[in-house]
Amino acid sequence: MAQMTTTPPIADAPASPSGPARVNKPRRGRRSIAASIGLHATMIVASLIAIGPIAWVLLSSFKPGYAVQSSELTLVKDPTLANYEYVLFDTNFPIWFLNSVLVAAFTMLFGIFFSATTGYALSRFNFPGRRSLMMVFLVTQMFPVAILIVPIYTIMANLGLINTLPSLVIAYLTIAVPFCAWMLKGYFDSIPNSLDEAASLDGCGPFRTFWTVILPLARPAIAVTGFYTFLTAWGEVAYASAFIQTDNKFTLAYGMRQFVPQFNPQWEYLTAAAILVTIPAGIVFLFAQKHLVSGLTAGGTKG
Repeated sequence: MAQMTTTPPIADAPASPSGPARVNKPRRGRRSIAASIGLHATMIVASLIAIGPIAWVLLSSFKPGYAVQSSELTLVKDPTLANYEYVLFDTNFPIWFLNSVLVAAFTMLFGIFFSATTGYALSRFNFPGRRSLMMVFLVTQMFPVAILIVPIYTIMANLGLINTLPSLVIAYLTIAVPFCAWMLKGYFDSIPNSLDEAASLDGCGPFRTFWTVILPLARPAIAVTGFYTFLTAWGEVAYASAFIQTDNKFTLAYGMRQFVPQFNPQWEYLTAAAILVTIPAGIVFLFAQKHLVSGLTAGGTKG
């Protein structure tokens, strides 16, 4: 009888080193479809909420007065450029614009200089009264603008600066410099002291070291300082209403109040002027935007 051979049972495949086969799962960090839809819907709603009022002001600036004040909601009704023509050619808007440009430009230039030099001194040097000066800068940020108008007005009156543009520049610097000096100090703290030591070995004094070595590295923080000081002076109205008394010295923010008198508000002219006011601020933002993120986080880490 022929010998029957039996096939040995096939052994189970050895388990993989990583254990039993894993069920395919979504990768970590990858959102589900529902989560993505919810996130994008939230972003769209938030964008509409942010852009909606601006878009409505823009559309209203092209409407005649009766359409702006009408209770009927329409996007564009009888579009016209008459509002812009009136604002630009029949009012002192160009003079207000020039005054605002001068005040904002000088506030930005002096604000950057004072904030940068002060922040560098607080970051690099130990001198008598250093901690007290830092506390003074911090305390000044706790007071609202309304409280400071009276004492600053008294100082400006004693100096004979009432109804002058320099009074506004000085007042705005009192707002911007303490905050910006604190921010720039934090940024300068993140720049290694070894760079200052290397510059001093090459024969650079403190000011030359600051100007040629440290300042170029602080461009993001300088951009934020310039943007902040510009906006502080560009849209401020409280100090302007207290210090300026004649129409030819008005700034834009204060001059635009003439379009909304108590009994006959002219919303069509106000919206047109508001659109024109935002253009310079938008231009400054475009130049500073690439530095804003890194500059706003200046001093968050050190080393």
